[in-house]
Amino acid sequence: MKLQFISLQELKLEDKVSDNLYDHHIKKVKGNALPENPEKGKTTGRFPSWLHRKLPRGSELFKTNAMLEKNHLHTVCSEAKCPNRLECYSNKTATFLALGKACTRACGFCDIDFDKNPQLPEKDEPARIAKSAKDLGLRHVVITMVARDDLPDQGASHIAEIIRAIRQENEEATVEILTSDFSGDEKLLDIVLEAKPEIFNHNLETIKRLSPKVRHKATYERTLSVLRYVHKSGKVPFVKSGIMVGLGETDAEVKETLQDLQETGCSIVTIGQYLQPNKHKLIVKSFVTPEQFKEYERYGKHLGIQYVYSGPFVRSSYNASLLKDHAFKGETFNG
Repeated sequence: MKLQFISLQELKLEDKVSDNLYDHHIKKVKGNALPENPEKGKTTGRFPSWLHRKLPRGSELFKTNAMLEKNHLHTVCSEAKCPNRLECYSNKTATFLALGKACTRACGFCDIDFDKNPQLPEKDEPARIAKSAKDLGLRHVVITMVARDDLPDQGASHIAEIIRAIRQENEEATVEILTSDFSGDEKLLDIVLEAKPEIFNHNLETIKRLSPKVRHKATYERTLSVLRYVHKSGKVPFVKSGIMVGLGETDAEVKETLQDLQETGCSIVTIGQYLQPNKHKLIVKSFVTPEQFKEYERYGKHLGIQYVYSGPFVRSSYNASLLKDHAFKGETFNG
């Protein structure tokens, strides 16, 4: 069977959403190995069959995008070229990107724009995010942020204000935040924690050996320290983190990383396939099979991590609302 993917530009609808991932014809291929390449440059080889996805259709996709544009809001879905964004938009969900769309760190895996001196945060952004979340009917609101090392508090007070604005607009909604490490400053972490999000997420991103290459302005140990501090604070019900695979790690290294996360008290872990967003970013070294993702999930749960969501398309905020529902009810989550 030949699979064909089309771009949104070919749908000929009034509103358009760009989506580079679906602008290609992808052929099936057996195995998961890719040819050796320099660390950067265009990833070569073909996508394996388990990464084939049909393009979502439906008016909700375009309505969601139009609402976000109307309120001048950014989403990590679009800025980071998440492969799930069309599916999420079709389901009237989105992960809001706070503090602008330019980051001060330029990590090797991330497609978000880099700027040493981004524009100052917009004072009305908390209110606009809260209103959009309510208009979308979100029961669980996920907020992520660019790193803002240029600001005195690195954006902590702005994130706290967004959480409070969401509470004021919709007191029934739960809030999940995906933050930077705030340079490990516990006082800045406390500013965010005092706003009482239900889930605090800070991603480890990769194994220890690859961390300097994948995110040179953060450190593996500092992330573990942040997660450990948040857990010990007892101020949030759930602490969450995530990693990518396919960057050159070994299975043993992934399992060691899961051990490190378990020891911090992290109760939710996501594991997903790294996909190169552009030729200037790190190349994909391997496509991890669905079976191997399941093995990582089994191992994480064996260690005692309460929820491990592992699969090729899993991202930090993918199905976050569904995962939250299971976590708060103490139910098993199988993706």
